[in-house]
Amino acid sequence: MTYCAALNLDTGMVFCSDSRTNAGIDNVSVYSKMHTFGSAGERFFVLLSAGNLATTQAVVKKLNSDMPNGLVPNLQSVASMQEAADYLGIISTQVQRQQSERDINTNFEASFILGGQIAGSDPELFMIYPQGNCIHESNEHPFLQIGEVKYGKPILDRVVRRDTPLNRAAHCCMVSMNSTIRSNVSVGPPVELLIYQRDQLTPGRHCLYREDDLYARQLAEQWNSGLMSALDQLPPFPWERDPNLSC
Repeated sequence: MTYCAALNLDTGMVFCSDSRTNAGIDNVSVYSKMHTFGSAGERFFVLLSAGNLATTQAVVKKLNSDMPNGLVPNLQSVASMQEAADYLGIISTQVQRQQSERDINTNFEASFILGGQIAGSDPELFMIYPQGNCIHESNEHPFLQIGEVKYGKPILDRVVRRDTPLNRAAHCCMVSMNSTIRSNVSVGPPVELLIYQRDQLTPGRHCLYREDDLYARQLAEQWNSGLMSALDQLPPFPWERDPNLSC
């Protein structure tokens, strides 16, 4: 399975993805689920993928080949992030249909998060469903997730707002990923983290954290310690102060 998250904030964007793919407990592999595209100073895109690996790889290959081959639309020709998301949806559905014609017994569905910025426009995020349609994030919860979303969502719900600083948001993404990895064996390292500053229009800070990475271990240990400390500081039940009291 997969877990990917993307945040769209006042000062930029944060993207996070795991790298584990599996087709059963005896067939586990590592593939990057984060891909970048664009031209420095003009446009920058980040694509996160989840679902059938054959589909996601074929979609990424198509996105990369359309630009030098001059096929329109492509990620260099689209005038807006909405057009880019629609273009991606068309490619995804075409690839799924082609794959299904070869093997009707396999689920070739895939989901994507596309984020980025085109010069002169605001940064935007879109989630593209297997059917090709898409949504963008809300103002109340300025993030999108795909894959195993439930384990990492609580920290994002509680902390992330539009005005959350980029580094704080990046910490939230790492905690969100760590929580997911601990709760679901199908999600695993290496973990990729990309921090993009608004209007930069070039690849941002791109980090790769492997299982034995010192920072990743320190973050997990400190988060666990903080949770235990917070639990110890919760207000006691009434009967803990006075056994004669009820609820």
